[in-house]
Amino acid sequence: MDRLNNTIRPYAWGSTTAIPHLLGVEPTGEPQAEMWMGAHPGAPSHTARGPLTEVIDGAPERELGERTVAKFGPRLPFLLKILAAGAPLSLQVHPNLQQAQEGYDDEERRGIPVDAGHRNYKDANHKPELICALTEFDGLCGFRDPTQAADLLAGLDVDSLKPYVDLLHAHPEEAALREVLTAVLSADPEDMARTVHETAAACERLGGAYTPYADLAHHYPGDPGVIAAMLLNHVRLQPGEALFLGAGVPHAYLNGLGVEIMANSDNVLRCGLTPKHVDVPELLRIVRFEAGDPGVLRPEASPDGEEVYETPIDEFRLSRYVLPEGSAAHDLTRETPQVLLCTAGSVQAGEHPLRPGESVFVPAGEKAQVSGAGTVFRATVVA
Repeated sequence: MDRLNNTIRPYAWGSTTAIPHLLGVEPTGEPQAEMWMGAHPGAPSHTARGPLTEVIDGAPERELGERTVAKFGPRLPFLLKILAAGAPLSLQVHPNLQQAQEGYDDEERRGIPVDAGHRNYKDANHKPELICALTEFDGLCGFRDPTQAADLLAGLDVDSLKPYVDLLHAHPEEAALREVLTAVLSADPEDMARTVHETAAACERLGGAYTPYADLAHHYPGDPGVIAAMLLNHVRLQPGEALFLGAGVPHAYLNGLGVEIMANSDNVLRCGLTPKHVDVPELLRIVRFEAGDPGVLRPEASPDGEEVYETPIDEFRLSRYVLPEGSAAHDLTRETPQVLLCTAGSVQAGEHPLRPGESVFVPAGEKAQVSGAGTVFRATVVA
């Protein structure tokens, strides 16, 4: 197995302290948002054998296993991250596999450069995600029941929100949510900025359940995403709890430290809380206008101590081992590629001692044992 040297991405929303605290190093004062573990071409992990992308490209069947290559092609199909949100991320949604393929092909035909600011589809893959909290973790996930969203908006007593309240009460669920989101994102920017300002003032005054939206308005003054966010479920995960984010589900991470895993894609359509491009017609084509419980996941324990976060997709499988002091070694050998990440304590992965934030890549079929006292996350595929 290969010890990984991973890149930390300094996005503006990142925490200045969470990742340094996990790694046991002094903060630099700069935001540190994500640490990437895998073979994404934008920031591949490095090994003693070279960048993980080149290691896999040199012998994909040996590194990934025949079944993985047959199912997903000669590339690692997932990207594992440590994500540290010190400020809210953009409100966003991801396409399903067919939508991603169609959108990518269309933009390729139209000759839109892949790095253009108004390009929606960077690749032809979907991007389901799972976020598992390491600390308390706040997020937005999926639509509230329209009547609950109407009550939340009505409680602010802001005149310019009343048409949205009426729409949420007057239509069937899907139509109500679609019409209100469309109206919010299509409103005159100056009018919407005034509405957001008035909404933020009311949220500050009322506090309680409105506090997250006052914080959003502080970070993104005048952004229509502040109003759109009030249509969504607010979720607070406790350490060890997780959310699965499938295609078409609007979501945003607000604050906290977590382990995130996703299909290896960069396809994001933004709904707001961002200075970046928002393609409203394409967004409305992708969003699933379905209200419901966000579905907090807790791991399912197996007899051998593995705790699995069950999801309905095959590109990734995330689990963890919580190893008590003096526990026997666990055999993690598997015919699929793995990344093992320590998040607490001190563990031994093969010949590699791991402290929090350290990780290894395990090629398919390579003998893998872990022991020690701590927590290890295991990322692999279903093949």
